[in-house]
Formats: sequence, structure tokens, C-alpha cells
Amino acid sequence: MKILVTGFDPFGQDIMNPAIEAVKRLPEEISGAQIIKLEIPTVFNKSAEVMAQAMKEHDVDYVLNIGQAGGRFDLTPERVAINLDDARIPDNEGNQPIDVVIKEDGEVAYFSQLPVKAMVTAMKQVGLPASVSNTAGTFVCNHIMYQGLYLTHTAFPKAKAGFMHVPFLPEQVVERPGMPAMSLEDITRGIVAAIEAIVAFDGKADLAIVGGQTH
Repeated sequence: MKILVTGFDPFGQDIMNPAIEAVKRLPEEISGAQIIKLEIPTVFNKSAEVMAQAMKEHDVDYVLNIGQAGGRFDLTPERVAINLDDARIPDNEGNQPIDVVIKEDGEVAYFSQLPVKAMVTAMKQVGLPASVSNTAGTFVCNHIMYQGLYLTHTAFPKAKAGFMHVPFLPEQVVERPGMPAMSLEDITRGIVAAIEAIVAFDGKADLAIVGGQTH
């Protein structure tokens, strides 16, 4: 089994991004699965082009995209991606699409193909806060999740895809009072646990446990 794990490069004024920093620290193999690590640009469309090239080159079975979510305190696998770019701020190349459809021939939304509830359970079992998220936003994180799922529904039907947000690193919140953070070690441990769940639930239904929210 081959699992492509992507992480965004540093965004905006930050000189680091916990997504790619954690991805770099993943072992080469997890639960017998080969881990292929890839840094992608925090740029609309270009990020998807880089990901698609790697999916084709490595003939992967799974894609797990990782991105930072400043303000969240826990590790959050995303349940759904929507077919919309609506950027509150520009990406790393100055692009700021407003109410733009990502794929004209794509579905309105795609649900994650990963066992998000099993992933949350696995991360909690190693002592880390985690929960299912029902919104990936409308910035580049939602964009890459949607693009990945679009590709697995079209060009790469044997593969499955999904996305997980991670919190800021402590270094990132020094000048952001009140913002939650998580150590790089813990973020990396969380991703490893999530991948272990992906492998364990390959070909199986996700756990039927509570993961919803009231708002």
C-alpha cells in the first residue's frame, strides 16, 4: 500500500507550517504502508497540479492532505469538501478567488473517503485531542481536499483521499496571544495514529460512533 501525505509550505508571514514540518518527520513506513511525502504550495490550482503529478507518478492507494488551522486546538480530519473557492485573503501568489467553482464538472461536494471517525479515535487513544470537522473552510485547504477527491472520482478511481487540519505550533503563537498550539512532536504522533487507522480500516466501513456537532 502507498499513501501520499502532503503538507503545505509556509503561508503568509509565517516562516514555518506545521503541516509540512510534521509530514517531513513521518517514518518511511507506517503499519506496512509506504509513506510518500510531498510539500505542496499554498496556492490555488498549482497545489492540485503538484499533487496530481505525484499521484500519477507513485500510483498511490491513499492521499492524506495536511493543513494548518490557526485557532483550532485539536487534530481535525475533515468530513466534506465543497466545490467553491471563496478566499478571505490571498494565497501565496496573490490569488484571491471569490465565489469561484473549483470544478465545473465536479459534484457540489465530496465526502472524505478516509475513516475519519476511526482516525479521531486512534488519535485520542494516543492521548491527543481530536475531533471530526464538518467544514474545511473555503481557502486552499478546502481547495486541495476537493481537488484530491475530484481526482479519485475521475482520473484515479483506485485511490481514496481526504484531509486533516492541525493546530499552530507554539512558535507561531508567540505573537498571537490566546491562540491554541500543539507541539510538532504531538502533531506528528497524531498523523501517524491517523495513518495507522487508515491502514487498519482499508476496505472496511468507518466506525459508527458520534462525531457530529450541533453548530
